[in-house]
Amino acid sequence: MVRLLNKNNMEKLGLFIKVYFKMHAPITHCIEVNNRQLQPCLYAVWHGNQFGIYGLQNKDKTNVMISGSLDGEIVARGVEMLGFKTVRGSTGKKGVVAATMQLIDRLEQGECGVLMVDGPRGPRYKAKGGIVKIAQAANVPIVPMTWYSPQWNFMTAPSWDKLKFPVGPTKDLCLFGDPIYPAGRDEQEVFAELQASLEDIDRRAPELYKQAQKEGLWKSQHSK
Repeated sequence: MVRLLNKNNMEKLGLFIKVYFKMHAPITHCIEVNNRQLQPCLYAVWHGNQFGIYGLQNKDKTNVMISGSLDGEIVARGVEMLGFKTVRGSTGKKGVVAATMQLIDRLEQGECGVLMVDGPRGPRYKAKGGIVKIAQAANVPIVPMTWYSPQWNFMTAPSWDKLKFPVGPTKDLCLFGDPIYPAGRDEQEVFAELQASLEDIDRRAPELYKQAQKEGLWKSQHSK
């Protein structure tokens, strides 16, 4: 995220994020494609697409792993505003280990998790981190996901991750890759499959968005 954060303005920014999510929840219309609703599972998303988790169902049983930094504190407030659970770890190795164990425990209880796999500082669009080890430890599949909209008000922030977010009413597509089962497999092999899947769904998103428009999926959503 853009480095606007410090201890003095964190409360104001936190309030802004809460108001933003509260205002946009009823006007951000997400259509899910290829979500098999696996539970438990670990959703893998690029850091810049993290707000796409808005489209997930069962938010109260989905845990988002967020850093213990000031940036993470702001994101956590918005995520919790939407009804998700969060898993936070203080900076340093011990904090990361504690957060990881907490997430594994919740996965073993049948809940889902979300990890930004190129975070917290990049490089952008390069899958890394402990997602494979966590999935193997909890024996759950990894589900790649992205979100997309061609609308002009689906904005991109001037940040390292190119954070995408709606401003005003939007029709968004939440696209999911096929589940990846890492149990008993080589870690680098799983990372390669995850990287390829995330790149593939980003590449396919514009065409699938057009298809969803032709099928009138957003109209169907509004009529429910």
